Amino acid sequence: MKILALEHELPGATAEQFQHYANKESQKVWELDQMDVIRELYFRADQHEAVLVLECQLVDETQEALAVLPFVRAGLISFDMIPLKAYPGFERLFVKS
Repeated sequence: MKILALEHELPGATAEQFQHYANKESQKVWELDQMDVIRELYFRADQHEAVLVLECQLVDETQEALAVLPFVRAGLISFDMIPLKAYPGFERLFVKS
């Protein structure tokens, strides 16, 4: 299942804290990418927060995968998880009358 994860910076997080964990964060994100858990990674154009597309069987698996990230473990960020499914609307175009 594809899952969209929207990052949110938590109150009280400082630039210094992010800098402290930045290298370890990048390494963990790379590992999740290489495991095909993270399939796509973006930053929002309107604010400095990440948007990830992940591939997991369940939303709980996605939460567990992202829980290992140093920024999450340090209480700097959290994620909203949105499970996705394929758009079924094109089917209407081809229904036989």
